[in-house]
Amino acid sequence: MIKVEMLSTGDEVLHGQIVDTNAAWLADYLFSQGLPLTRRNTVGDNLDDLVAILQERSRQADVLIVNGGLGPTSDDLSALAAATAKGEELILHQEWLAQMERFFAERGRVMAPSNRKQAEIPASAGIVDNPVGTACGFVLQLNRCLMFFTPGVPSEFKAMVDQQIMPRLRERLALPEPPLCLRLTTFGRSESDLAHCLSHLQLPEGVVMGYRSSMPIIELKLTGPASQRQQMEALWQEVRAVAGQSTVFEGTIGLPGWLAQQLRVRDAKLVTSEQFTAGLLALQLSRADAPLVTGEVLATVSETLEETLRRGQSLARAKACEFALAAGGMVEEHLNLALVTPQGGYGVRLKMASNRHSLVIRQEVCAMMALNMLRRWLNGWDVAAEHGWIDVVETLEL
Repeated sequence: MIKVEMLSTGDEVLHGQIVDTNAAWLADYLFSQGLPLTRRNTVGDNLDDLVAILQERSRQADVLIVNGGLGPTSDDLSALAAATAKGEELILHQEWLAQMERFFAERGRVMAPSNRKQAEIPASAGIVDNPVGTACGFVLQLNRCLMFFTPGVPSEFKAMVDQQIMPRLRERLALPEPPLCLRLTTFGRSESDLAHCLSHLQLPEGVVMGYRSSMPIIELKLTGPASQRQQMEALWQEVRAVAGQSTVFEGTIGLPGWLAQQLRVRDAKLVTSEQFTAGLLALQLSRADAPLVTGEVLATVSETLEETLRRGQSLARAKACEFALAAGGMVEEHLNLALVTPQGGYGVRLKMASNRHSLVIRQEVCAMMALNMLRRWLNGWDVAAEHGWIDVVETLEL
């Protein structure tokens, strides 16, 4: 097995001041290429720690992708750490320096002297082109490990991995066929309930049934070697049956993305009117490129379920849209959700059975429930469904 690892650097990553989105992206990207990560490490801006981890992993990993620490400031230490770990000097790469100077000149700017540091790489290193920014990526061999050094800026990092690093790895390594990963996402069922219902599955060798809980959804994943595809697809039919109507989408498209597809197929338009969800419905739908005509955000008022539904109907008529979603305000742990369709309007009054969740979580859950009403209607199901700690206390059709 090829051991591919990632090393994230920087105090801001180590101390949680920023989220390491590059690590999550790289793990998913390499998995899809048949080269899953075997380990991830994070080290702060400390030269001794960086040198030590590079030397340690150089004896264990086949490939190490180092992210961050290639900027022009004093806390950017990756190049110096790499040179120190290998026992060699940094050299000024004249071609990259000239490229940096052109980069600034083309933008009508003068390059600061501190940027010269970004053209300094270990003496034995080779350049890894950065088509997006000024940080010079490089690659070197340390003991058994081929090490790639990349900048932390996500747009630069992703372009370099895809356009520079992955082609080199394909040339050097005999990569296996990517593993198969079947996914579906559920809403309204607990992780323990789903796991109990799927405990009878007889998994082939190398196949794993996984569960990922991220309020308000539970993702089910069946992962295994591509050689087991036939057996996995047969098992997947059982997983689908167990998930049943709690399934909100398969794959990675997301519920807003699935709804956007369905609405475009119907050549239908949608409007949203929100109080408690504060524009979250419109944001999620617009990011999925749904045919959203308008989304209004209103101050919270106390209203009946009929009033919430009438509000959605009025907006749909005013904007000549086939569908509308309306969310009321959270009043004494009660919330109204309404769906307007070409065949009529549907309202659901909910009560939060628990107030232990944060405002953000409750808003996300309510947005999911509103979108799920539309999904259920499009599937020909009853739009009202209870979801664990959320009780349906009233329904209405107009």
